[in-house]
Amino acid sequence: MKPTYYILLFKLLLFLPSAGTAFAGEWTLYVSPRGDNQNPGNNIEQPLKDIQFALDKIPDLKKAGIDSIQIRLLEGDYSLISPLRLRPEHSGSPRSPLIISPQPGAKVLISGGRKLGGWKKQRNGLWAVDIPEVAAGQWRFRQLFVNDKLGTRARKPNNGFLIVKGMPDGTPGTVGYHTDCQRFEFSKGDIDPKWLNRDDVEVVVYHFWTDSHLPIQSIDEKTNIVTFKHKAGKVFTDDFSENGARYIVENVFEELDVPGEWYLDVKKGRCYYFPFPEEEIGTTSFYAPVAPQLVSIKGNPEDAQWVRNIRFENLEFSYTNWELPEGNSNDRQGSASVPAAVSLTGVQDCGFSQCTFTNLGTWGFELNEGCANNTFSHNEIGHIAAGGFRVNGGTYTDHPFLRTKNNKMTDNHIHHYGEVYPSAVGVLLQNTEGNLVGHNLIHDGYYTGISVGWQWGYQRSISRDNILEFNYIYNIGQGLLSDMGAIYTLGLSPGTVIRNNLIHDVDANHYGGWGIYHDEGSSHILVENNIVYNTKFAPLNIHFCKEVTVRNNIFALGKLQQISRGRSEPHKSVFFEQNIIYWKEGKLFDGKWDDYLHPFYFHPKNEGGVREVSETFDADFNLYFNPEKSLDEIDFNGKNWDEWNNMGKDLHAVFADPKFVDAENFDFRLHPDSPAFGLGFSPIDLSEVGPRGKTGARCM
Repeated sequence: MKPTYYILLFKLLLFLPSAGTAFAGEWTLYVSPRGDNQNPGNNIEQPLKDIQFALDKIPDLKKAGIDSIQIRLLEGDYSLISPLRLRPEHSGSPRSPLIISPQPGAKVLISGGRKLGGWKKQRNGLWAVDIPEVAAGQWRFRQLFVNDKLGTRARKPNNGFLIVKGMPDGTPGTVGYHTDCQRFEFSKGDIDPKWLNRDDVEVVVYHFWTDSHLPIQSIDEKTNIVTFKHKAGKVFTDDFSENGARYIVENVFEELDVPGEWYLDVKKGRCYYFPFPEEEIGTTSFYAPVAPQLVSIKGNPEDAQWVRNIRFENLEFSYTNWELPEGNSNDRQGSASVPAAVSLTGVQDCGFSQCTFTNLGTWGFELNEGCANNTFSHNEIGHIAAGGFRVNGGTYTDHPFLRTKNNKMTDNHIHHYGEVYPSAVGVLLQNTEGNLVGHNLIHDGYYTGISVGWQWGYQRSISRDNILEFNYIYNIGQGLLSDMGAIYTLGLSPGTVIRNNLIHDVDANHYGGWGIYHDEGSSHILVENNIVYNTKFAPLNIHFCKEVTVRNNIFALGKLQQISRGRSEPHKSVFFEQNIIYWKEGKLFDGKWDDYLHPFYFHPKNEGGVREVSETFDADFNLYFNPEKSLDEIDFNGKNWDEWNNMGKDLHAVFADPKFVDAENFDFRLHPDSPAFGLGFSPIDLSEVGPRGKTGARCM
């Protein structure tokens, strides 16, 4: 062993209790960016320098009888080029968890970024800096933060989109929508084969519910066909139509033409920036991400080796660097293949609270196989490339130790997500059960706010008993992608409850933009006490589902539709009871709301071959009101009120003013004399919707 090791061990032993000490010890390790790893670290005057170095002391401290350990971080920025790594040997105990937090009053940033200095003005008005590591092929980045805001990669067009002109690999009508495609035809002049460093140019296509990121392989000048280095997972139409998809082209030097844009010349190792007139080269800060991840907490769940009882509190985290690997165009639903700044595997009873995550090139958190009983509360996750939380574990075919369950994500603020991968989700629950997603504020995303389930259709799913409650979700979709909702469910999900959520302002590109969206096979879910309004399409949408109970909700002011269903199947899809539906435009019941008519068949008890009918949904005790129409003018999916009743629907429902306090200003509380109360409607209390208390790191 090196002599330095013995010196450090001797310093440590000076402060440790003897091996025969009977009492449990307590220990605090102090760390400072201005510290020294040669210091003992056990007092504030002699802190260690590196957080990982402090973490690596923990196993020896535990062997020496110390069972209560804290790591206190002194004021400053802690720069990482690789993640902090915690393993089972770092675990605390239920009574004495390992706590990593700032010294009281200190502001701490754990950063995976690097400050870029040495910018010089160019003759063309641009600023430039040479980065030797980029020129050497050791570093590249797709995000640049200028004065703590995400800069724009030089792109075409500066605003709006280009449109795919032709699709030689096929369209939904010729090959089906889910066909891998590697080329398209562009309008002449939209893509230039003479662009500098064409290999580093990236085309981003927005189609269906995904964003495909495609590096250029070749351009045929005669046919105006661009071919990419790998395939996209869907055809290059906007959606299920034959219309060409929207796209942009990024990292084009020749398109570096407006303030706030930047370009990275990977071959020369030079970064360019187009400054705003008010910016000065000496006072403008530039940060580029380096570290692919900030924290990795990993046990071995198959061997029941868990990481347990670790807490991160009141810390700020910024900057992660990630590129799609070769062959990956980001076609998985919800940007599910993108990793996270904080990765957990085989982790139990751990947590992050009152932390801030910003300017990330990834997701915020990923909970992988074997994560259970972890808590994430009062965190702020904002301005990130992908989503906030992605939770996924083993399925029913995997070992039970790989199941991910019973985690809590509460009182968090998730905002401005999907800034690079817009199909990412605020909170994505994949193969996981028993989680609580409650009291979160989720807004300004380009795709779904909360998504539950990861099995398509009615096949067996591990997803069940997830609770989504008191979340405030708004400004979702923003018109970029299709087929999304503020809350989205998928597949069998018995015991899952969606309640007391406030949802509004959900917009999509062509279709979608729903409030609560039950997609393929959503089953055995309870939806109650939610208020949903101002959606482009229906506040409640069902693709196809089974035995979903929707009761005591307010669905209001959908622009094109109010309640929609895509498929009629020979079972009960929904029990729709005691809801208030208030609208001024669009269809009331849109889609397929007929009961199921079985195909013609002969049967011994059916001598005439008469077709049989199965009731596919129940509806009753609902209140409907359109202040601009009378009941005689209302269309119940092609039927008038009497015909609707003759189907056995809404026999006790009423068409009447619900008497909201102020519907024009979206105050959907009810006056005491509301006719809804006579139908058994219960007031919806949203006084505690959203986070309870402040979110994010702060000096204490």
